[in-house]
Amino acid sequence: MSVQHPSVGHVHLKVADLDRAIAFYRDILGFELNQKFGEKAAFLGAGGYHHHIGLNVWESAGGTPPPPGHTGLYHAAFLYPDRAALASVFRKVVEAGITLDGAADHGVSEAIYLRDPDGNGVELYRDRPAEEWPRDNQGNLNMNNAPLDLEALLAEAR
Repeated sequence: MSVQHPSVGHVHLKVADLDRAIAFYRDILGFELNQKFGEKAAFLGAGGYHHHIGLNVWESAGGTPPPPGHTGLYHAAFLYPDRAALASVFRKVVEAGITLDGAADHGVSEAIYLRDPDGNGVELYRDRPAEEWPRDNQGNLNMNNAPLDLEALLAEAR
């Protein structure tokens, strides 16, 4: 009998302005708007999937982000298929004037950190092939937190 492991299906966010959030996740990050329920909720996905992101204003219309130092979502991470795709979404982030929280080369992945219009943390990343992952002498994973060369990444944008 094989063990079944869970996977992450979607993230559902409370937002202050539904149309503003849709524009960010659709127009900047590249998700497709699959369904909108009036002015209260929307569902976006990638690759034909019904939804990776749910957005709603049921309890949060016009609300503000939680203050620093409180619990809540640290970030939602969105995996892009390759470096060129990550570079393309990064170009849209730059063109939109979105401020970055940071960027890192973790050895196993390259990641860009920012905030959506509601202050939710967002990670945009691409994984390196497993055979390129850094390992120590015993073969254990050896992730790191080196600076990511953003100019070189941007030069690869399609």
